[in-house]
Amino acid sequence: MTIKIGDRLPQGELREFIEVETEGCALGPNKFNVADLVKGKKIAVFAVPGAYTPTCSAKHVPGYVQHAADFKNKGIDEIWCIAVNDPFVMGAWGRDQHAVGIVRMLSDGNADFTKSIGLDADFSKGGLGTRSQRYSMLIEDGVVKQLNVEEGGKFEVSDAETLLKQLT
Repeated sequence: MTIKIGDRLPQGELREFIEVETEGCALGPNKFNVADLVKGKKIAVFAVPGAYTPTCSAKHVPGYVQHAADFKNKGIDEIWCIAVNDPFVMGAWGRDQHAVGIVRMLSDGNADFTKSIGLDADFSKGGLGTRSQRYSMLIEDGVVKQLNVEEGGKFEVSDAETLLKQLT
């Protein structure tokens, strides 16, 4: 079953490569409980089929980095990018995209979270296995308030500009 507007995010874990060790977060990959991350926050989430892929690197991530201040001005606490890649790849991609400290580059390495919200996709024909569909969503205190899922191969509704227009 695919998640929809009004649904609460399911339990799950995501991983993030932490660049600088802080209290409670070691250097390197750290595991986070989704329910804890979203509690009391307004979060702009976008997901991509894979790190370093052409559309994701040229348009999707740069749009959210470019509009980060606009999201903050509209009350967004955090911006997340989720991909079915390992946290080392997501960390490196975040550095390459100049997203560190702007967009949380979250790994769903086994696609467990992605499958739990019904937004997984089979890219086996291209040798890529299970991946995420391309989408964006607005989460408020764990509840989906907006959801924009792309048709296969498209990049028309999950961009930063579209989600910004949907914020009230």
